[in-house]
Amino acid sequence: MGPVGWIAFVLVIIGGLNWGLVAISANYDLVAMIFGAGTTLARIVYGLVGIAALVMLIGAFMKKGSSAPQM
Repeated sequence: MGPVGWIAFVLVIIGGLNWGLVAISANYDLVAMIFGAGTTLARIVYGLVGIAALVMLIGAFMKKGSSAPQM
């Protein structure tokens, strides 16, 4: 896994842990606590987590033997 893959992996883990906290502790949103609810910085973090999920999804369906670049 290249640098893009690792960054995507870390961001997806952060997003998953954040959603887990929201689920188990009555809407405890760590990203909103750190960056402020609805702030531009929080929205950027949420956007990066979403993009990372897409990168991971695409990477999961790419074949090893294909000519497409690997992450």
